[in-house]
Amino acid sequence: MKTIGMIGGMSWESTMAYYRWVNEMVQKKLGKLHSLPCLISSVDFQPLAEMQHNGDWDKAAAFLGAEAQKLEQSGAEAVMLCTNTMHAVADQIENAVSIPLLHIADAASHHVHRHGLTNVVLLGTSFTMEQRFYRDRLASQGIETVIPDAMARERVHKIIFDELCLGITENASRDYLLDVIHSLVNEGSEGVLLGCTELSMLLKQSDLSVPLFDTTKMHAGEAVRFALSG
Repeated sequence: MKTIGMIGGMSWESTMAYYRWVNEMVQKKLGKLHSLPCLISSVDFQPLAEMQHNGDWDKAAAFLGAEAQKLEQSGAEAVMLCTNTMHAVADQIENAVSIPLLHIADAASHHVHRHGLTNVVLLGTSFTMEQRFYRDRLASQGIETVIPDAMARERVHKIIFDELCLGITENASRDYLLDVIHSLVNEGSEGVLLGCTELSMLLKQSDLSVPLFDTTKMHAGEAVRFALSG
């Protein structure tokens, strides 16, 4: 198997899910005591969160690019960002290393296409919903994304940073997210893309009648596919 370099800690709650998923998937595919060879760089999220909110994306790119280089130097054969939002600087990180970057939006596109869908609700941080880096990547692969209105985007962002990133799950927040989703599905969206790795802490497929795409699980699956390739 190839070794995967994982940049995590954004938040550590979702990084735990990544580690669980990649190893469960490898064991399911190979059996016995197999697990994924991986290197994890778990960063301190607070400074990066401040860079996000201050719009200092170049500084964030330099920081994460250096982490990717460390992983490559330590033997990683591909690198992945265990987060959706920081894919805003994916191009800079990809340019900082000579190994592949496994992009989370590509993993998402693959699964949305498998369901034959072209229009999905995108939920995530305000950065992911409002900036074009994620939506344009999906659009280039034929997938249209619909986002909530400004008030709902602000509330979703707060749920992520003030609750989920701290390990807090509130039923009221789950109900709010479901109300937002139902409204957009009633307007024609065919599925829901959880464009934040923490959102799967609150939302499950059983909550919805349309397909729910968990980017954490899908991205983990892409890492396993790469590790087992060749």
